[in-house]
Amino acid sequence: MILATLAEADRYAALHPLFARAFEFLRNADLKTLAPGMHEIQGEQLFAIVEDCAGRTRADAKLECHRRYIDIQLVLEGVDEMGWRPLAECADPATDYDAARDIRFFNDAPASWIATLPGAFCLFFPDDAHAPLVNAGMIRKVVVKVAL
Repeated sequence: MILATLAEADRYAALHPLFARAFEFLRNADLKTLAPGMHEIQGEQLFAIVEDCAGRTRADAKLECHRRYIDIQLVLEGVDEMGWRPLAECADPATDYDAARDIRFFNDAPASWIATLPGAFCLFFPDDAHAPLVNAGMIRKVVVKVAL
């Protein structure tokens, strides 16, 4: 898991061949006017999901993980207090892995909470279980999905 600002993103571009393109999209797209939903960047290899929704409580947030995609979750408005726990420490699955949606949920509690402010992003790899969208107010964010 990485927490950084978009201004610091270049230092992570070498970690994956598609990261440079993902960060270029995040810097150059007019993210504030993008409608909620999915936006193609580079086919199924790289796409963005814009979320504009009410946050939930820590108790309502379930840890999730993905096998086929890395998440770059950039907060645009509000504060997203994301939960995190190493996937290897998750022992209480809530669901089986859903291959069509590339997601699995867990009942385990996060080991830590990361208050992610506007302009900051969390980068979650497949071994990072995360519980996003935690806030008493509204959250607007973009999640770039990067294929492994």
